[in-house]
Amino acid sequence: MVASEPVVLDPFAQATVAVENVHVRYKVPSTDAAERKRRSNPLARAARTVFGNDPKVVVRALSGISFVARSGEQIGLVGQNGSGKSTLLRIIAGLENPAKGRVLAESTPVLIGVNAALVPDLSGEQNIRLGCLAMGLNPEQAEAAVPEVKELAGLGKSIYLPMKTYSSGMGARLRFAIATASNPHILLIDEALATGDAAFKERSEARMQGLRRSAGTVFLVSHAAQTIEETCTRAIWLNHGRLVLDGPAEDVALRYRKWAWAVAKDKPDEARAIIERAFSEREQTHVQVEDPVRPRLYTARHVRPSMAARRNQKSE
Repeated sequence: MVASEPVVLDPFAQATVAVENVHVRYKVPSTDAAERKRRSNPLARAARTVFGNDPKVVVRALSGISFVARSGEQIGLVGQNGSGKSTLLRIIAGLENPAKGRVLAESTPVLIGVNAALVPDLSGEQNIRLGCLAMGLNPEQAEAAVPEVKELAGLGKSIYLPMKTYSSGMGARLRFAIATASNPHILLIDEALATGDAAFKERSEARMQGLRRSAGTVFLVSHAAQTIEETCTRAIWLNHGRLVLDGPAEDVALRYRKWAWAVAKDKPDEARAIIERAFSEREQTHVQVEDPVRPRLYTARHVRPSMAARRNQKSE
């Protein structure tokens, strides 16, 4: 699929999320050496204080991202630091507005670590009840979910201690357990499964498989291609904000590992060839899919817009 083209999909598939030609840009302070020297001048600092004209540069976090997620898919987002994986999750969750493009979602996506409004001074058990209520469960449902969430998090007696005493890994495990308690139809996970022991990994993977069987869609961000390969059915490889490859998890993970190896071994020509070949294959696939039968475009009539899309509509 070409990034600048409309989102298209099999008319018989059930779409849960459609990302169409999404661009995200951030303005950040310039890191140019000459600019840093100029900014260190006392007069320049005073001018910035008065006029607020601190030089900025535009960083393209995402460029022309398009894809459709379907019911029952477990989609891994893989790429190096700064590739745009976490930014894409925030866009899907409706926490940021794209500079261009739109996101349509069948239901409200749940991003782990954001939707659960947890309080550091409360115990893990108290936060389970609070988090479940924040996820939309009623008090009876929240209370009934406590034993299952405790078991999935696997924190033992620490569940009765304040969350401020937890390590980052323990907090991530509890958030994952709470976020999945409400059986979200669209679940977004940012590196949560990279923490914890083998037993937690097995329990969390089983939980995600259960979500898939109930026709849910799971997005998982990871730096590790092996995690994506073992956990997901489909993978999307991002590089410098561009979609390099979208396909079966095993194939994408293999290609990504080859590229990462070439980068680590300082073989830029080989790394560049891998990415260029992936872009070329995506363009060929686009032609083969669209020529015989024109696929159907999912619009707001078929899929409910996410929070970001609704905010864009109101501002227009």
